[in-house]
Parts: sequence; structure tokens; C-alpha cells
Amino acid sequence: MGLSLDSSDDESLEEATGPSKAVEELQTAANSKPVSSEKRKQHTECFLGAEEEQSKDKKEGEGKPKRRRKKKISDILAKSSPKPGTPEDVKKLLNEHFGAKRSVIELEELKLPDACFLLPNDLTHSFSSYLKEICPKWAKLRKNHKEKKSVVMLTICSSALRCLELIKSITAFKGDGKVMKLFAKHIKIQEQAKMLEKGLVHVGVGTPGRIKALIEQDSLSLTGLKYVILDWNWRDQKLRRLVDIPEIRKEFIDLLEMGLIKLCREGSVKLGLY
Repeated sequence: MGLSLDSSDDESLEEATGPSKAVEELQTAANSKPVSSEKRKQHTECFLGAEEEQSKDKKEGEGKPKRRRKKKISDILAKSSPKPGTPEDVKKLLNEHFGAKRSVIELEELKLPDACFLLPNDLTHSFSSYLKEICPKWAKLRKNHKEKKSVVMLTICSSALRCLELIKSITAFKGDGKVMKLFAKHIKIQEQAKMLEKGLVHVGVGTPGRIKALIEQDSLSLTGLKYVILDWNWRDQKLRRLVDIPEIRKEFIDLLEMGLIKLCREGSVKLGLY
């Protein structure tokens, strides 16, 4: 009796559990199919979306105009060697600066005549050799100079360091003439004013800003001036010339307008480009 009952129980259990397992397997299989298809749809949708965004970005990029990179002085010089300055360069500078600001009559008064320009440096001269060429009667001019607060020759540079370089290289030309620093670095303007008032100075080498300030306070007179030398061709570490630096260019043009242009037009002052 016990054995028959056990066997019937087992069969009944198998019948009960067998179909339930099969149903579960069918349900899991049925559930798994739609999940996989949904995932595939999501992947394809994401892929298509990415392609659409890339195509949109490309279209937008094509539609926008590209900005042209501003040319630097170094880029220009890399393609061609620097050319020496000419009188036409100075005239062009003044015309561009004053052209839209002054009347026709005023512009005529600011024009520099060809006769006032000396032979420009062709980039082969040292400073002393250039000065000897343009000023062969320097010894006589130096001896005849008797006016205090004035100089015979004025050299205009872009920086104090450049002034010092030119002062060192002028030794072969100056002879017994006295050379004075006319820049602001480490030198007070009151000290320069006293030196100009007490003794004779033949050559002044300085920056436009300090020279302009000395003239404005009547510490430097232009009455004995015969030569103005522009350190036109020299370039700094950034390859900028005297007229390429905005603040220096403005001070330089202001200095010319303060009286130098008038003296050049009258013929009493000659202009050289080194």
C-alpha cells in the first residue's frame, strides 16, 4: 500500500510540475524576443540620430564664412626680405595720419618737400659710417655750435635700449662732440633739463615721448638743430619698426608736428632715414 501510494504521488507531482515548467519556458522565450527587437531599434535610432547630427554640423560649418587670419609682420617678412625706408614712406605715414583730420590747406603745410630728405640708409652702413656720409662737415658744425639747451643732431629711436646701442656705435663719428641720452628710462626729466641748460650738447639720442616732453617745457630748443635722424629700419624682437608700435608712432608724429616739419619745409633741418 505504501509503495503504490508513493508511485502515484510521484506521477501526480510530475504531471503537476511538468506543464508549469514548460509554460514558464515559453513565457520567458516570448518575453525575450520583443526585448531584443526593442534594443535593436534603439541602437539603430541612436546611430541614425548621430549621422543626422554630423550632417547638420557639416552643413552649418559649410554655411559659415571662415575668418581670415590677420597677417603678422613676421609672416610678411618671412616671404620677403625687409626693404630700406624711403622718403615716400614718411610722406605716406603723415598722409594716412592727417588725411581725414585736416583741411586741404593744413595738409599742404604738413607735407615734407623732397629737398629736406638726405640719402637714406641702404642697410649696408653702420651708424657712424652713415652719419659720415650724410654729414661730411660735422667737425665744422660741432665747433660752431654755441647754443645751450639745443643740439645739432637729433636721433629718434623706438626704445631706451636701442638709444644706448646707437650711442655706443656713434663713437667713430662724434669726435669731441657731446652725446646726451634723451629717454625716460632711469633718467628724470629734471636732470636732463639741467644738463641741457648748463653745458653744450651736440647730439641728442632719445625716444619721441621724452624729446617731445623736453620741448614742451622749453628745456630743449630746436633753434640750433640741423639734422634729424630717424632710426627707421631697425626692428625689435617682435620685428616692429619705430612706426609699427602704435603709441611710439603717435608720439613720433606729434613730435614732427611740433616744429620739425616746419623747420624741414624752411630748409634749416635735414631729415635722414637710418
